[in-house]
Amino acid sequence: MDFRLTPEQEQFRESVRRLAEKHLAAGARERAHSPDYPWDVAKLMAAHGLLGITIAEADGGQGGALIDAVIAIETVASVCPRSADVVQAGNFGPIRVLAEYGKKLQKERYLTRLLSGESLISVGMTEPEAGSAVTDLQTTATPEGDGYRVSGSKVFTTHSPHAEVILTYVRYGPGVGGIGSVLIDTKAKGVRFGKPSKFMSGEEWAQIYFENVFVPAEMVVLEEGGFKKQIAGFNVERIGNAARSLALGRYAYERAREWAMQRKQFGRLLCEFQGLQWKFAEMRMKLDAGQLLLYRAAVSADRGFPSAEETAIAKAFCNQAGFDVANEALQVMGGLGYSQEELVEYCLRRCRGWMIAGGSIEILKNRIAEAVFERSFPQRRE
Repeated sequence: MDFRLTPEQEQFRESVRRLAEKHLAAGARERAHSPDYPWDVAKLMAAHGLLGITIAEADGGQGGALIDAVIAIETVASVCPRSADVVQAGNFGPIRVLAEYGKKLQKERYLTRLLSGESLISVGMTEPEAGSAVTDLQTTATPEGDGYRVSGSKVFTTHSPHAEVILTYVRYGPGVGGIGSVLIDTKAKGVRFGKPSKFMSGEEWAQIYFENVFVPAEMVVLEEGGFKKQIAGFNVERIGNAARSLALGRYAYERAREWAMQRKQFGRLLCEFQGLQWKFAEMRMKLDAGQLLLYRAAVSADRGFPSAEETAIAKAFCNQAGFDVANEALQVMGGLGYSQEELVEYCLRRCRGWMIAGGSIEILKNRIAEAVFERSFPQRRE
């Protein structure tokens, strides 16, 4: 088995690195601490084919493999961690579900703008009473005329303050089989945003209220029975999540490594102290192991949706590894690492959030255990 990137992949990675160093390095710290979405970066990425990498050429994408999008995230993050979010938004999660299952009209209305870096799509999944137990969602879609009336609420919706459209999980009927999804324009009548709040990462979110919103039939993405397809698409979101976790951990590691080879205490470079050497050895092992698991999940998926089991393993490990590495890197850099003069503390905060978002580590371990024992372990009381 060859673990090396192909010559084409190496060339791709180098071209992305040059692009990032030329256009993104200078403003990296400012972007990280801004609550605004970096639209200038989105347009730059679109102009260089880094949005829609895995989306079919017929739909306006590049027709590439999932591993290519992972490489793009890693490379951009190594220069500007915040800009990796743009690559994520343009290749993983709801944009992939729209490209895979969306109708022609839906793609014409939204996908073209998404791939040009002019628009954002968000996924409305989590609700006040349905987090990890997402199948408890209560947002309803009730038939009316040639469409549906949607009522309910969503929380913790990434990019919601900046999104043009929300891929909204709705309930057409009872049970898991009654769940599907619709596209709701954020400016539609009956869509209301609550008071803005901030995550620990600095990103903003607001509770979204759907108050009897009319959704025409042509904006239905998946009808009843579509939940499994949506979750398959959500596994792609998890690959992007894992890639960013590991990439930001690696960014912090590299900053700490440079620091350890320059900073002196007690007349010696930090890298000459065995205690720190062991820290770096452990960080490197976690990063390498995480990358192998991430690449396995991405490559196994080819251009389709990845294995639920391999994705769960990759995300759980990369989430923990990214956080642990960023945490140790901050410790190595001391006061400087803890300050906002460096992006190490930013990487730590972002990695902590990804241990919750997109499926918590605990939920992922449940999924892994089910694969181990080849049986389901329902969490609800009988």
